[in-house]
Amino acid sequence: MSRVFFIRHAETGMAGRYCGHSDPELNAQGRAQLIKLAQLLSKVAIETVYSSDLRRAKSTAQAIAAARNIPQVLRPALREIDFGEWEGMSWEQIQQLDPDFAQEWMAAYPHLPAPSGESFQTFEARILEEVNHLIEHNRGPIAVVTHAGVLRVVLRHLFGCSDQEAWQQTRSYCCVVRYE
Repeated sequence: MSRVFFIRHAETGMAGRYCGHSDPELNAQGRAQLIKLAQLLSKVAIETVYSSDLRRAKSTAQAIAAARNIPQVLRPALREIDFGEWEGMSWEQIQQLDPDFAQEWMAAYPHLPAPSGESFQTFEARILEEVNHLIEHNRGPIAVVTHAGVLRVVLRHLFGCSDQEAWQQTRSYCCVVRYE
């Protein structure tokens, strides 16, 4: 049986903005969060750390792997959803740019992608395929460092959480969800 610790990356300077495939570095708050995360995981057995290839997840995973001297494996399929033209924007900016489409998007979510963005169905299929692969091909305890949207898909499908429950559990940077 696999034990997986799903972990949201530490904070970046783009907190509060649509940051899907954007690739910012961790900010000072994010680097401080890594210290707390290391303490939280200090007594947890982990054999390998898998992560999204985006810097915020990669840096978080690197901190976990380096503290244990274990492998870190980059998995591009663990990336957040691509928000297309909305990358780097706040919701307020999106509403100002195109209030009609913003309202339509909210009403149709998750069935309408952001302009030039990835559809939720494609994103969800990508995440579930990758997570199932990692669970099936690992016996020892692993960590998977990824993004809030990815964790929400995981919580809904592996844990049976509602959208609201998944949202609440993934709001904090460096949150950890254990799956066995």
